[in-house]
Amino acid sequence: MSGPQCCSNPPTLNPNSGAGHVEKLGGLDAYVTGPSDSKLAILLISDVFGFEAPNLRKLADKIAASGYHVVVPDFLNGDPYVPENKERPFPVWIKDHAPDKSVEDAKPVVEALKSKGFSAIGAAGFCWGAKAVVGLAKSGHIQAAVLLHPSFITLDDIKDVDVPIAVLGAEIVQISPPELIQQFEQVLNAKPGLDCHVKIFPKVSHGWSVRYDHEDAEAVRVAGSPSELVGLVY
Repeated sequence: MSGPQCCSNPPTLNPNSGAGHVEKLGGLDAYVTGPSDSKLAILLISDVFGFEAPNLRKLADKIAASGYHVVVPDFLNGDPYVPENKERPFPVWIKDHAPDKSVEDAKPVVEALKSKGFSAIGAAGFCWGAKAVVGLAKSGHIQAAVLLHPSFITLDDIKDVDVPIAVLGAEIVQISPPELIQQFEQVLNAKPGLDCHVKIFPKVSHGWSVRYDHEDAEAVRVAGSPSELVGLVY
């Protein structure tokens, strides 16, 4: 499930944004921030605009300030979606970046984190990136998952999740609308012993967590809330 909202409000990418640095991890470039001696790692998987989005890195830095080691890999391999590129409209671009493939790309990153001594790894996915997080959450690779305004997620995906999970949706959205998010909640609540948190954020649109208007104080406030939710599922 995808559509125009997946591509709305594109960020101005900046490879030098954020307080962290870029290094190789699991064969990919990754923005890395937070204490390297922490035993808890968080993997953030971007939307279609990739790991150089300043708001995404700002969120990574905010989570890192709580004591987590945070990594934001470039799962798009230097090829984020560019709306202005008329030669590669979204239907063409997405063929080169199928969300299902991102699951396999994420596994070496998780293994690289484990090899560095991190005892627990959580993952959060934004829009396009949610598919990879769900894949990791139903294969034993991570210990906690967060989906933010997810795309491409099906009920069958949710049925197989077996780690604590938060699903954070938007009220004003055609992609994964509140009705579908509520179905996710029903499936999760039916799984005995599974910790889950499902919330539909009122008065916000798809992309609210990383593609918000900096001049809108309420949008900025709501966008900052996911960092507080990390501890809820970790």
